[in-house]
Formats: sequence, C-alpha cells, structure tokens
Amino acid sequence: MKKNWFAIILLSPFSILFAGIISLRNIFYETGLLKATSFSIPIINVGNLSVGGTGKTPHIEYLIRLLSPYLNVATLSRGYKRKSKGFRLVSNNDNVKQSGDEPLQFKTKYPSIPVAVSESRNIGIPLLIKSHPETQTILLDDAFQHRSVVPGLNILLTEYNNLFTDDYLMPSGRLREPRASYERANVIVVTKCDNDVSAEKQAEITKKINPLPHQKLFFSKYNYAQPYYIFDQSIKVNLSQEHNVVLISAIANVDYLLKYLESKSNIENIVKYEDHHYFSDMELEYFKKMYDQSADNTLFLTTEKDAMRLSLHKDYLIQNKIPIFALPVEVDFLNDGENEFNDYIKKFLLQFKV
Repeated sequence: MKKNWFAIILLSPFSILFAGIISLRNIFYETGLLKATSFSIPIINVGNLSVGGTGKTPHIEYLIRLLSPYLNVATLSRGYKRKSKGFRLVSNNDNVKQSGDEPLQFKTKYPSIPVAVSESRNIGIPLLIKSHPETQTILLDDAFQHRSVVPGLNILLTEYNNLFTDDYLMPSGRLREPRASYERANVIVVTKCDNDVSAEKQAEITKKINPLPHQKLFFSKYNYAQPYYIFDQSIKVNLSQEHNVVLISAIANVDYLLKYLESKSNIENIVKYEDHHYFSDMELEYFKKMYDQSADNTLFLTTEKDAMRLSLHKDYLIQNKIPIFALPVEVDFLNDGENEFNDYIKKFLLQFKV
C-alpha cells in the first residue's frame, strides 16, 4: 500500500498524542488499576491492530467449521453500524440493521450456533452464556484492543501487503494501537498471502514481525468458491473469462479480491463504497440502470458481507430482476500449516483451566 509521507508527517503530532492515551490505558490494565474480566470457559479472540481489512470474518468462520463438530461454539461481535443497542441474540429472521453485517453472515451460514452482539464484551459474554448455558467456547470478533476481557487465546491478524510492522498509529496510519501491542498475541496470522509467496519472502516477514518465544506464526490465503445468487444459494455460476464482472463492494480493502477476479474474468466496472455502507434507494436505481444497459455476459458480483446489506433491498432486486451473486471465500493455510494451526487450537482447548 502506497504511503503518503506528507500526510504521515503532518498528522504525526496527533498520532503521538493518540499513542500516549492508548499506552496509558494499557499500563492501567497491566498494573491492575483497570480491571479486566476472566471467564470460566475458553474465549478465543480474533482481532487485529489496524482498522479493518485483515480477514477476521473468514478466519472466524474457519474456527467455527473447525470446532463446531466437537464443541458448542458461539460468537460475539460488536455488531458495527447496527441500528440496535445493547446485547442482542441474532436470530435467523434478523436483518442487517438489527445485528450488523458480519454477525448476520455468521448466523446465515451457521444457523445452529448462537450468535450475539454487544458493544460491551464483558457484559455480552455472561448474557450469552446465560441465554445458552450449553456454550463451551466463545469466538470474539475484533476485540484485540478491548482490554476489559481477558481472552484465553489471542489471535492477531495482519495483512500480507500491509503488515502492522510497516504501519503507523492513527491518524497518520491505520493502527489502533502501537506496534508493540502485538506482544499480547498468542498466534499471529499473516493473511491474504499470494499463492506463490516464496520461502524467502516468508522468512523476511517473519524477521520483521519477530515473533516472541510464546507466539506461533502462520501464513494464510483465501480460496474463492463458485459465486451464488444471493437469494438462492442453489443457483451458482462458474466464473470465466467470458464474464464481464461488475463488482459492487463496501468492504475495507478490495485489492486481494480484484487480483483474483482479474485472473478469472474481465472486470467491467467497480462500484466501491466505504466499509459497512448501507445501500440507498438511489444507489439501487443506479444498479438497475447499469443492469438494464449491460450485455448478457455481465455478472453483477458482491461479497458475502455486502450481500447481508443488499438483502435489505430484496423486494426491489427481485421485482426488477437484478441478479446479484455473492463470492464465497474460505481460509487456507500455507506450508501445510492447517494441521499445525488446528492442533494448536485443539491443544489450547484441551489444556484450558479455569
């Protein structure tokens, strides 16, 4: 990612002030002046140091698939940009305004697991356990910087093309905490790696991150599956060079996705909005205009997270016969790291003590 050095220098005084505030907060937690809550069941946190775009949702889904055959798994998220307040159990009948896009995606894809949202994790966890006392482990979404909860396992994600080691504190950069905060992680995953990343490049990144003796470092990438119609997953298409793709996206970073799409199809247009954007009626009319003017081989494509927000306009999309397809994604580990990662997670759970 290209850096604007003028902006970094100009904003550096504010970043220094921000660093002081965050460092003071961390000192308060580490010295016990601020109390963090521990729980009697294993809490696994998946988070990052930066603002969005590291792949938390696919990695949480990986953990759901890994653990749900053996344990009663639940997830707890903030529910960013939802319109509801406080603790809420996400139901299969919720819409994105009630629960937020990522929690709704978890519930849609894994309807049997409890999914909850709460601005406060240390309030949300006991309420989740109370409502589902059979819960054996909770996956926390994006809570690395929330020190009020002591997770049993901290998984820190950092993007291959935007490592936290090369980034700066907000507002100069995208970091929400100083780089040194990585020391709290038990596991570090370098996400969205290229398929052909060399051993030399991995060694270079490992040296940059400099994992501590108690930390495990993994490298992961995305595998994309067949796009499916967002209102009927049985309807799928095989992405090919014959398709002219119109990408509708409101996620933090589309670079990795675009690289994949460019290798599989022709990208005709990219309609990009800010992360977690709610699509307006006027924007839906724009999509209709584009679709009416498109050729037969045009494929309107979006992400699964964006599909959660587009579902608010289900009636309009169906009535106007605008087929939008979602591109599913799953995490895959490099260097045959899947077994090692899985074993590490299972060992943590087996050895967990109250």
